[in-house]
Formats: sequence, structure tokens, C-alpha cells
Amino acid sequence: MSDTSAGDHASAHAGILAGSISGDLSIAVLIPCYNEASTISDVVNGFREVLPTARVYVYDNNSTDGTALKAMLAGAEVMRERRQGKGHVVRRMFADIEADLYIMADGDGTYSPKDAEELIRILLTERADMVVGTRRGVHADAGRQGHAAGNRLFNILYRAIFGRDFTDIFSGYRAFSRRFVKSFPAVSGGFEIETEMSVHASRLKLPVTEIELDYGRRPEGSHSKLSTYRDGGKILWMFAMLMKETRPFAFFGAISSVFMAMSLIFMTPVLISYFETGLVERMPTWVFSLVLMVLSSLMFTAGLILDSVSRARAEQLRIHYMSLPLQSRTNSTPINETFVETSAQRGGKSAA
Repeated sequence: MSDTSAGDHASAHAGILAGSISGDLSIAVLIPCYNEASTISDVVNGFREVLPTARVYVYDNNSTDGTALKAMLAGAEVMRERRQGKGHVVRRMFADIEADLYIMADGDGTYSPKDAEELIRILLTERADMVVGTRRGVHADAGRQGHAAGNRLFNILYRAIFGRDFTDIFSGYRAFSRRFVKSFPAVSGGFEIETEMSVHASRLKLPVTEIELDYGRRPEGSHSKLSTYRDGGKILWMFAMLMKETRPFAFFGAISSVFMAMSLIFMTPVLISYFETGLVERMPTWVFSLVLMVLSSLMFTAGLILDSVSRARAEQLRIHYMSLPLQSRTNSTPINETFVETSAQRGGKSAA
């Protein structure tokens, strides 16, 4: 096959898929915003151009610079969430919006709307519940070096604690299935929400995938809302809480090991003295070491019990996830049929 024929085939493939997506599936583009007046119009227009049949929702989070008005004039459906924080906005969006497929992006213009179709294509062809657009070049230009270093550190920590499903847990450009959106508990209040999404997917062993995308720079006049130390501390705390909830045996086992080590450190000199003299010469130290040993036993026992509880909760979440329909009630064309139709059209085009 010539290069021209290959290019025509690839273009036809993309065109058929785009038509199937646009015609059969309801798509919601979700954009949480806080003071993004300088970029939101371009972002909304970009998504409306790439996904003309999708509905674009902008959730304004107490902006003071006219973000909501500019989004409305650009053609988005604008709603307001008064609780400050991205997590609150995402929870509200997931609860309010009914669709078959969801695209979530930031309103700062760092993610290209042109990549949305590729995210949806991967979501459909791989039958995934979440596709994460990992950020190419984020370490080189993350606003500040502290952000880049923190991004590396937390991604390494995530893979060590929760598994190797993701390489960029902080990406805000994602595509979701309906089942993921409607089964995601969303308890976070701030920028930790992306971490919670990743842990939720890893915990339930949901089909997920990643695709590397270009990460743009903020235009002049647009500023990051992240604080390196404050938000880094919140994310670290979220890591600890999620580990306690999803891996309680490892969490409490680590605490138990610390108490055990401290107990042995204090206990050893007293035991040595006792075997040499037959006397307990440092009674307060001995009592303190026994208290630490009891605490270690309690932490270990708590980890065992809560591990069983955590497994039961994961099973319930999985059952709830499996009970949800693949498409919204407003769409009468099953997603599985969309796959069949798309494949048939693609095969017919290839034969031609």
C-alpha cells in the first residue's frame, strides 16, 4: 500500500469513527473553572468545533473576573458551584450531568481540544472506563520547579502504594464512561480529586489506559491556582487517607512496625540487665516498652479487621459499578451496537 493510500485509509478511519461518535453517543464536555476569563472562550470554542454535537458545560467556582459570562457567550451551558475547590465542582458535575461519554478538561487552555476525539477513540476501542491524557513536557514547564518536582515525587509515591496503573495522576484531561462517573464517590474537596479518581480505578481494577498528549503553556494573564506547599500537603494527606481506606493492613501494619521497633529498643537493655542480675532495674522503661508493645498489637489487629471491611466495601462498589447502565436513558442506541456499526463501516471502507 502506498503512503498516500495509507494516509487516506487513516483519514477515512478517523472520519468514520468521528461520525459514529457524533451521531450515536451523547457526549458531555465538563470544564471546572475559577478565574479563567482570559482563556475560557477559546477553550469552549475549541471543544464545540472538534465535537459539534457535544454539550459543553462550564461550572464556575466563584470566579470574580467574568469567566461565567465569557463562557456563556462562547456557547457553553454555565452553572455555579459555591463550595470552593475543584473536588466540589467535579462532584457536582458528575451528579448533575447525564451522558454516555464524558470529557473533563481545565479551562486554562493548557489542554488542546483537538485531542478530545483521540481520548474518546481510545475510550471506545479499548472499552476503557477512564482514559488519562498524560502531559508531555509537564516536568519541563510546570509553572514552577516546585510543581515539577512535586509531580515526580507524588507519581513515584502513588506507584509504590497503589500500583502502576498510572504515570501522571494529576492530569486534568480525561475521558470517562458513564459507569465510572456514576460510581465514583468523589469525597475530595480540592485538587486532590484527580488522585482520588486514580485510586478508585486501581482499587476496583477498572479498565483504564493512558495516552501521551502535548501540554501547553498558560497564556499571559493566566495564573496557576496551585500552591506548592499547601496543596502538596493536602495531596500527601489524601494519600494517607486513601491508603488507610483502601489498604488498611499496610497502613496500620506500618504503624504497628514502628511501635514494635520502639518497644524493642526500650525493652532490650532492661532484658539484658534482668538476665545478668535477675532484677528489673529500670521499671518505668520496662512499663513504657510494654505499653508500646500493646499499641503495636492493637494496630496490627485493627489492620487485620479493617482489611476485611475494606475488601467488603470494594466488593460493594464493584457490584454498584456493574449494575449501572452503559448509556444514559436519553440515548436509545447501545454503545455495544456503536462498536459493531463502527467496525462494519470501517470494514466496508477498507474493502472499497
